[in-house]
Amino acid sequence: MLIDLHAHAPLPGYYNQHEHWGPFFEKGDDGDIRLRVGHWILTLGSPERKAAVRAGKAPSLEEYFKSWSDPQARLAKMDAAGQDAQVLSVPSHIYMYWAEPEFGVPFARTVNDTLAEYCAGGEGRLYAWAHAPLNVPEEGAKEIRRAVKEHGFLGLSAGGANFGGLEFDDPAMDPIWKALCDLDLPMFVHGYNQSVSWGEKANDDKYETTAIVGMQYDETRCFWYMVNGGVFDRFPDLKVYITHGGGYVPWQLGRLNQCNKNLDTTHNKKELVEYLPNFYFDLELHEPIMRQAILDLVGADRLLYGSNFGGSDAVRHDLTDGLRISDEDLQKIRYKNALSLLQLDPAKIGRVRTAAAA
Repeated sequence: MLIDLHAHAPLPGYYNQHEHWGPFFEKGDDGDIRLRVGHWILTLGSPERKAAVRAGKAPSLEEYFKSWSDPQARLAKMDAAGQDAQVLSVPSHIYMYWAEPEFGVPFARTVNDTLAEYCAGGEGRLYAWAHAPLNVPEEGAKEIRRAVKEHGFLGLSAGGANFGGLEFDDPAMDPIWKALCDLDLPMFVHGYNQSVSWGEKANDDKYETTAIVGMQYDETRCFWYMVNGGVFDRFPDLKVYITHGGGYVPWQLGRLNQCNKNLDTTHNKKELVEYLPNFYFDLELHEPIMRQAILDLVGADRLLYGSNFGGSDAVRHDLTDGLRISDEDLQKIRYKNALSLLQLDPAKIGRVRTAAAA
């Protein structure tokens, strides 16, 4: 079995929701379709899409939305990738932490209801992370609880830093941690492009740096702020999954551990590395040697399968290919850790896929 926990779903139901923030998909003079959120315009795109634009064969907005809105199209792609299930999240570009709460709070509800409707057509193979307005933590906690209770969502999808000025170490975020601990579900951390919050200067982010470099930096800030801020001392059962190979955490773990001891401003009661059992990372790294390195460093018990399915920089081959690993540890990464972390019943996953194979 293979479960992908890092898969985005740009669904038509949560676009065109606000006169300024949108989010909007707009067709430019070159025929390309780009995402706009407020003043910010996304300049990333897949090689296939860019080639189609150059050839004058870019799809229309209607074709884009049709392909996104059909869960059967996703299931076919999952079959081609050998995936039995996915846990979907809203694209990070539209988290809306930077928007006014009067819009951001109901937007989160719209996102979750839209995701739930889409997943319902997934034949038991599509699940979702809840979106929440983390810039308004009390409201965010309410939305997490609602999404889990009403839709069966499997945890929270969150950015790595800057939630309307709040950070993860702020005690104001405690309602979020309490909700997750009460539900015994994890947080999936995926950085976002901070430039979207820069107002009229949003497109001054040369080379999409706050996305391509900054996402991993913010994911590392999540780890650093939560540990230094004593979050896990207040909520020892809290579980956090950081994608993109853990940001930069595994690669600077020794330095982070040593520097934490040197700080006069920390609140953690244990050594930094002793909080690793609260964290999970995935193998969304493009080089086999790096995937082997994170396995050797943190061990199979802390690893999940997440490919950035559908993203422009997604890893489109099996992330576990070529790993020097026992079969038992291999299966932990491919699905067993996910089953445990997300409280999933394997007998209910991919019912149609399993029946067809039989």
